[in-house]
Amino acid sequence: MTVSRFVVQLHDATTLHFDLRIRIGDVLRSWAVPKGPSLDPSVRRLAVPVEDHSLAAGDYEGIRAGQTRGTGAVIIWDEGDAEIIRDEPGHLSVLLHGSKLTGGFALTRTGERRWILVKTRDAHARPGSDIVAEQPASVRSGRTWEDLANE
Repeated sequence: MTVSRFVVQLHDATTLHFDLRIRIGDVLRSWAVPKGPSLDPSVRRLAVPVEDHSLAAGDYEGIRAGQTRGTGAVIIWDEGDAEIIRDEPGHLSVLLHGSKLTGGFALTRTGERRWILVKTRDAHARPGSDIVAEQPASVRSGRTWEDLANE
């Protein structure tokens, strides 16, 4: 098991989406998760792989200038330690230790540009919950993306 780091950034770009980033080596492997992660193991979330990002990208919170659509507002929705349980082509299992996301999560490839993110059934699972709606603010600043966009 490898101890690493994860960050989930909420980004108002072309569409509002969450970016799940997990440190693997010297980069952040990244997936765009349109509806955001869920703590309900019965909920499967689309996760679209995007290019690896630099480690510094995981610390960014602010307004991305020059956005043709959306405000470009980015908040750090959650972050913390990540334990890599299994990392093989087409599958990644992690234990997350964040403020909002805790416990096991799995990413499984289901198509060329399509993965599914699911919460494992463990003590941290919350069937029926919607963590995205319940806790919309940044874990660093306490601001929402709308707060940033309207500054």
